[in-house]
Amino acid sequence: MDIKLLRAFVTLAQQGRYHSAAEILCLTQPALTKQIQTLEHLAGITLFQRGRQGAKLTVAGRQLCFRACALLQQYDEFREYMRKVQNGSAGRLALGFGISSFQLAPAQVTAFRGLFPHVEVYLNDIPSDVQCRMLLDGQLQAGFIRLPAPEPLKVEVLMEERLVLVIPPELSADPANLRAILESHQLLQITAHRGHGLVVQTACFLRENKLNARAVSVADDIQTLLALVAAGNGVALLPAGVSHILPAGLKLMQVEGEYARWLIGIAWNPDIQDVLRDSFVKIVTAAAEP
Repeated sequence: MDIKLLRAFVTLAQQGRYHSAAEILCLTQPALTKQIQTLEHLAGITLFQRGRQGAKLTVAGRQLCFRACALLQQYDEFREYMRKVQNGSAGRLALGFGISSFQLAPAQVTAFRGLFPHVEVYLNDIPSDVQCRMLLDGQLQAGFIRLPAPEPLKVEVLMEERLVLVIPPELSADPANLRAILESHQLLQITAHRGHGLVVQTACFLRENKLNARAVSVADDIQTLLALVAAGNGVALLPAGVSHILPAGLKLMQVEGEYARWLIGIAWNPDIQDVLRDSFVKIVTAAAEP
């Protein structure tokens, strides 16, 4: 059913005269009459009683008019919401981030919400490789990820991240002790399916710097890994961003060498048109400029 027929019906019901209703709708009276007749034909009932006093709703017409008014209001609200989504002032923004952007991502969400208060923003902790797949599939609009990213994703570099060794309080954080600590303590790692990029980074770091370690995958999340280190189960090579959630007593040892550093950036799929996402990316990249 054409929404124009319902609008003609409601307008005529409100005005009570064809002349007045036709003017509001920018129609001729014959055109308005034809629309009302078409609606009556589709409904199979008479909607108006016509006479010298104009057009008066029948009993059936009054029953339908209330619902028609509600439907038109919903339709108008939908069109207004669609307009806001199109121009990027409303809608939903789905974002991903990780431990390396633990402070950066929420701060940028706060800045974005200040400018776009009617947008619903969802920020979830998701591994970088999973974020990339979600970006390609259109399930995620933008993500703070470990670089590089696969094509055709587009990225902007935001910061540099580095590896640190998380150790219990009784150990010295002197980098000169790195080899000895790794040889005498288990190296606790996050599982590959939850932190593929970090597992690969750690393996490359150990290999290229000729370090031996008894690596054991013990947890699906970094918080559990930190708790195990705090309980004396071993040590862990993690991104420096872990400092924001470090349990009391644990120490961070900075490490140097090949594969000790990598880049973090924001990524998005340029093949998907998204005004809302573009506004967010613009805010993030502007904040990252020196």
